[in-house]
Amino acid sequence: MPATVRDNPGVIAPPPLIFLGFLLLGLVLDALWPLAMLPDVTQYLLGSALIGLGIALAIACISRFRRAGTEYQTHKPASTLLTDGPFRVSRNPIYVALSLVHIGIAVAVDSPWMLAMLIPALAVLRVGVIAREERYLEAKFGDDYRRYRASVRRWL
Repeated sequence: MPATVRDNPGVIAPPPLIFLGFLLLGLVLDALWPLAMLPDVTQYLLGSALIGLGIALAIACISRFRRAGTEYQTHKPASTLLTDGPFRVSRNPIYVALSLVHIGIAVAVDSPWMLAMLIPALAVLRVGVIAREERYLEAKFGDDYRRYRASVRRWL
C-alpha cells in the first residue's frame, strides 16, 4: 500500500455505534407506537440466548485478532489478513455478532421496531463500513484478499 494512502478503511463510524444508533431509533419508535410480539418467558429466554451467542462470537473474533497481532478497530491499520477461526465461515463475523446482539436486545425488550431497525443498520454498515473495508483490504493484501473473498461468504 503506498505511503501516501491512509492506512485504515475510512469507515463512516465505528460499527458498534451504528448498531447502537439504530437500536436507539427503534426505542424511540417503540415509545411512540408500542407494539408487542412475544410472551414474556419467550422474549427473555430467546433474547438472552441471542445476546450471549453474539457476545461469545465477538469475543472469539477479538481474541483471534489479538492472537494474530492485528487490529480489530476499524480506524486502525490492519497488519494481518485473518482467514481462520470464525473468519473461515464469514468475512464479517464481528458484524454477525453485533447483529445477533441487536436482534437479542430487540427480542428481550419485545420491540418489533428495534428488530426492524436492523435492516437500515445493515444497509448503512454495508455501504459505510463493509464496502470501504473491502476496498482497503484488497488494496493492502491484494491477491490474498481476492482469494479469501472468493472462497468465504460475506455473512454466513
